[in-house]
Amino acid sequence: MWVVGSPQTLSEADRRAVALWAADCAERVLPLFEAEAPSDGRPADAIVRARAFGRGELDAAGQIRQRFVAGRAAGVVSDPAAVAAARSAAQASGVAHMGAHALGAAAYAAKAAGLAANPDDAVDAEIAWQLGHMTQPVREALRRLPLLGEDPSGPLGSGLLASGVLGSVIRKLQAGLAEPA
Repeated sequence: MWVVGSPQTLSEADRRAVALWAADCAERVLPLFEAEAPSDGRPADAIVRARAFGRGELDAAGQIRQRFVAGRAAGVVSDPAAVAAARSAAQASGVAHMGAHALGAAAYAAKAAGLAANPDDAVDAEIAWQLGHMTQPVREALRRLPLLGEDPSGPLGSGLLASGVLGSVIRKLQAGLAEPA
């Protein structure tokens, strides 16, 4: 069996737990995408697949092949909030591949919420919801991930998720994980 050596991967059991939370995060902002592209079901399908993976109904290999589909939907919309919502769904579907994508799904969801409303209030409210919506197994799994920027071998490296609003959201989420639930 092939094993990825990144601490951002998480065990399959942990990925299944965080996939459900990531799907919930993405679903909260899905209407922002659907308002602009109501006939494009790729982000909604990614959320359904993330949940099915989380429940053990889909295997990781099948999900890995599908993880880019929802991300391509971001190219058919022009509203930045809709783009971020599609990317949130894509990140949720990527959790089957690497658990760190759960924080990407949450970060894009918070970004979408901020773009759709008063940015500071909406982003902070979304982060508060995300932290409050975590089950103990999700919280424990996400605590196993390296802090943003500490490990270059995945989405929490120095790439897109480490900068701007996305990086700020992930840092706030990781700080919130350190606090008692």
